[in-house]
Amino acid sequence: MRVRTMLLAAALGMAGAAGTVAQTSGFAMAQTSGFAVAQGTPDLPTRRPEEAQADPMQAFDVNKNGKLELAEIKSAAAARFDELNPDGDDALDEREAAPVLPGEAFRAADTDKNGTVNKAEYLAYVEQMFNVTNPDRDGSLDRAELDSKNGQALMKMLR
Repeated sequence: MRVRTMLLAAALGMAGAAGTVAQTSGFAMAQTSGFAVAQGTPDLPTRRPEEAQADPMQAFDVNKNGKLELAEIKSAAAARFDELNPDGDDALDEREAAPVLPGEAFRAADTDKNGTVNKAEYLAYVEQMFNVTNPDRDGSLDRAELDSKNGQALMKMLR
């Protein structure tokens, strides 16, 4: 499977695009501008460019308090999971998850190691990323936290 992942990354022209991956609290977090995202894969759900570029604060701040709470993040993540799951089964395989969980991130999110990521695993991974992105542990992400490398990686999980 590792060889297949490497070949896929090379074929997509993304060899090395994910940068280094650090282990933090048992999950992988990209240390560059975020996770590699498979662009232009024709049969995977994608969003229009203007949706992907929308200000996350405006897009996900439901209560309009200028911060993103975990509940708002998880709500957006649950909706994104459903978009990534066109066959409607209860889990994402590695191919379906590729736009938001490439390679090591997928394996880190797959906590039961069955080769798929179910919604509970996906939301748990998003929560772990939220916690790493929220170093002051105030329960919400402000603009500075969203603009951090970890914040940018988290936002890629929601778009």
